[in-house]
Amino acid sequence: MKIGIAADHGGYVLKEIIHPFLLSQGLEVVDFGANELDNSDDYPDFVLPLAKAVADKEVDRAIAICGSGVGASVAANKIAGVRAALINDHFSAHQGVEDDNLNMLCLGGRVTGYMAAQELIIAFLNARFTGEERHLRRLQKVHLLEK
Repeated sequence: MKIGIAADHGGYVLKEIIHPFLLSQGLEVVDFGANELDNSDDYPDFVLPLAKAVADKEVDRAIAICGSGVGASVAANKIAGVRAALINDHFSAHQGVEDDNLNMLCLGGRVTGYMAAQELIIAFLNARFTGEERHLRRLQKVHLLEK
């Protein structure tokens, strides 16, 4: 599985911790930056290229990190085909994929500990979309909004 990751200054430290963790899980990782800690950078500069890679299927799933995770999720969801959510609990990490076909996990680098982040990431990556009729119907309604 190919995973894209991105973070601004608020998520940089957590990204640098989870990058080797993802590699240790046998995943291919594409890092969209930031490549250095710069307190003046802006999350859209990293999250939007990551979201476009998700929409273009250049990566299978993605993880975006900013200080709270809110900005990353707001920016990512502006790209058609991206279903991003700020996740803080194990249930939502897998249920978001199973029911809503979530393809981008957003985390808060200032509020999510690295062990919790690892658990959320594993739940997100191991989950599969069920494809049940009710979920397909709901996603079709969302897809229509993107046109």
